[in-house]
Amino acid sequence: MTKNETTAAKTKSPSTSSDIGAKLLEKKVISEDQLEIATKEQARLNNSQTIGAILVELGFISEGALGEILNESTGVVKFDIKSSIIDARLVKKVPKEFAIHNKLIPISFSKDSITIGMADIFDIVAVDQLRRYFPPNFKIIPAYVPEVDILHAIDQYYDYEMSIEGILREIESSKHQNINDENQLRGDYRSPMVRLVDAILTDAVHRGASDLHFEPEPLFLRIRYRIDGKMVQIRSIHRDYWSAITVRLKIISGMNIAESRRAQDGHISSEILGRKIDFRVSTQPTINGENIVMRILDEKQSIVSLESLGFSQTSRNLVNKMLQRPEGVIIMTGPTGSGKTTTLYTMLSMINSIDKNIMTLEDPVEYHIPLIRQSNIKPEAGLDFASGVKAILRQDPDVILIGEIRDQETAITAIQAAMTGHQVFSSLHTNDAIGAIPRLMNIGVPNYLLGGSLIGVIAQRLARKLCIHCKTEKPVDAFEKRLLGPNHSNVQKLYKAVGCMKCNGSGYKGRVAICEILMVDRELDDLISNTASRKEILHTALKNGFIPMIEDGLQKVIEGLTDLPELMHAVDMTDRMN
Repeated sequence: MTKNETTAAKTKSPSTSSDIGAKLLEKKVISEDQLEIATKEQARLNNSQTIGAILVELGFISEGALGEILNESTGVVKFDIKSSIIDARLVKKVPKEFAIHNKLIPISFSKDSITIGMADIFDIVAVDQLRRYFPPNFKIIPAYVPEVDILHAIDQYYDYEMSIEGILREIESSKHQNINDENQLRGDYRSPMVRLVDAILTDAVHRGASDLHFEPEPLFLRIRYRIDGKMVQIRSIHRDYWSAITVRLKIISGMNIAESRRAQDGHISSEILGRKIDFRVSTQPTINGENIVMRILDEKQSIVSLESLGFSQTSRNLVNKMLQRPEGVIIMTGPTGSGKTTTLYTMLSMINSIDKNIMTLEDPVEYHIPLIRQSNIKPEAGLDFASGVKAILRQDPDVILIGEIRDQETAITAIQAAMTGHQVFSSLHTNDAIGAIPRLMNIGVPNYLLGGSLIGVIAQRLARKLCIHCKTEKPVDAFEKRLLGPNHSNVQKLYKAVGCMKCNGSGYKGRVAICEILMVDRELDDLISNTASRKEILHTALKNGFIPMIEDGLQKVIEGLTDLPELMHAVDMTDRMN
């Protein structure tokens, strides 16, 4: 900072301290004489502490009460920085001297805003001077963080190496002999292994990974992320560090660190990059040591619109029509990782309202949705899907979500719930939408129960989306013409993946849903009740406007949302290759 900048930074608005004091006085949290004592103490300390911090230090108000009052009176949230992981690169955009003097630290950012943790949210001078470190159009959003927590975070992020490469260099250069010390691994950022685990978790969230894999080999540890459905190797780390990383991961996910011969499950909940992130953690003993996989659950991305998922206008209209039915069963089908849960949550959010009682049984609950009563099944306690539905029916529900239909009892219980006037949502493992009907019959649902109870079936796959920044047009070759088929014989150009900085050179960014929706009408009800063949059901569905998954995918290829290689990975197109 220049001399002028330093002088300006030290100049506080005279209304800053009085604003906090006035709010607390107005709410009758403190008295006038307590405010006067705090003000004199602040002057004695040469304004090195905020009024709020001094009031807490003097015992006139608790830290929690101070945060609640500021939130209630100003709308500014209190941010728990102690249980959060911040992007170290973002923090370093603000000089350490400026951060210390003004008791602030960057927390998170979006395309057009930056959230700043501040001990004094009324310090407009600090906010104004902070703008010089960010683009001029950025909106600065203050969040209240206690002064002691801010100073602790400044010490952590400015004085200790936080990048993965830097931490590994630190471990190598200092020849840490105690990286496996359990007390250190239960400690804070002073331990390089604690910081290394935090840095890896932050990096995985930053890259948009859905899963994080720690895979031990005889001589090294491989780290891979699943990004947009594809496994990507990120780095390899020397085997010597794996024991400490394992212990740290087990500690923060609530596992038994002494148990390494049996599989374990755990859970981590944390604020990372300003978002609430949950990690579902599982260990599996292998010949090279414990393999650890973490499912990354980002609540911010849990519920999106059908349009954002990639559903066409025709598909969205069909879903809306199905949701208008007051009772019956709606089934999602597809393999693991095809987005079934996300689509089910999206549909529930479309009907979620204060006048409906929506209850779920899941294995496990992945995302928490306001207003909806969500429960985990617990087979060891006698609560499976079938018994859970029977219990839920005594809770006066309007809508029920059953995570998965796995057996005859669950299937029949779901059908019976629909027949008694409930909307029932569930998932099933089949290859396509029509396949759900014979599948339900095979596990023991009588055709006379299924006919008239099924609203519709949605089959879904996920394909990677072409990066909008680098995709380019290309002429259609002979093989692609065969894949497109006679319905698209007039198509002359398609799009292909290229790769750029925006998509990390892959050519793809994000995923799009490829789906088919079988809406069951009266004619199909009769066919199901009479145990019609799959061929008869398909013929009738096509006659009534059913669009197969392959045609939905080809339309997205033509529109440039994805390409043929990705569609071939998602949907079986072998019949068109000959």
